[in-house]
Amino acid sequence: MGSVLFYHLTRHPLEVTLPMLLEKSRAVGWRVVVRGRTEQQLRWLDDKLWLGPEDGVLPHGLAGSGFDADQPVLLTTGMAAPNGAACLMAVDGAEVDADEAGRMARVCILFDGNDEAALNRARGQWKTLTGAGVAAQYWSEESGRWQKKAETGG
Repeated sequence: MGSVLFYHLTRHPLEVTLPMLLEKSRAVGWRVVVRGRTEQQLRWLDDKLWLGPEDGVLPHGLAGSGFDADQPVLLTTGMAAPNGAACLMAVDGAEVDADEAGRMARVCILFDGNDEAALNRARGQWKTLTGAGVAAQYWSEESGRWQKKAETGG
């Protein structure tokens, strides 16, 4: 059973933090699903990921391209992982259920610490997932570097 890591973004926006986490996940050989709530946001993320440094291009694709199963990183609004992902990264308050958290090697929930609705959504997800017995960690960059602030054993 994997764990869920909550990333409270306060200093760096999603378009900076997500590529860093994707690179770390890919470095250990995981395929990744990035789940958002809207197609518009995922298209925006798609553009941001392609605009990274030339030596750090992160191969990825949007769901529905016809090559979903081949994508090392798949951006989707769906609940499935057609690319065989071992890691799920949920953004913009996208749903994560306890069963899939248990099947994945890692789940990351990234939320904007400057948005009260996003904070409340993340708090609700923490309560739901940990209440279902999922191990979780809460990470904050408030001090200027990422620090683990809380952990439950699941």
